[in-house]
Amino acid sequence: MILVDTSVWINYFKGREEVKRLDTFIETNSIVVNDLILAELLPFINQKKEYELRNLLLNIEKVVLHINWNEIIKMQTENLKNGINKVGVPDLVIAQNVIQHNLYLYSMDKHFKFMSKLFPIKLIEF
Repeated sequence: MILVDTSVWINYFKGREEVKRLDTFIETNSIVVNDLILAELLPFINQKKEYELRNLLLNIEKVVLHINWNEIIKMQTENLKNGINKVGVPDLVIAQNVIQHNLYLYSMDKHFKFMSKLFPIKLIEF
């Protein structure tokens, strides 16, 4: 299964070509979201896309979001030791979530590519 990050959803609903691959993942029922990603998407819902987005997101399987702060602290410590210094708490939680559930991550955020060299984060490449 593939956890689709907020960055991909935002670009998908803007109609960007680089994330059109998401259509295939949606059609094959291969994607999941978590509560954090849903919360991050709320400010981006506009009236034009609200109905479409709401229906799509309500029908996608949700993965349990269990935050393991010890793992997140270890992850951030390793990031900083390796020069990866602009990863916010939400993205650390997302990284920990994909590792915890053995999911692939579909994201446009470049720091996940660097983090995947340090941690078992399986990325869907663009």
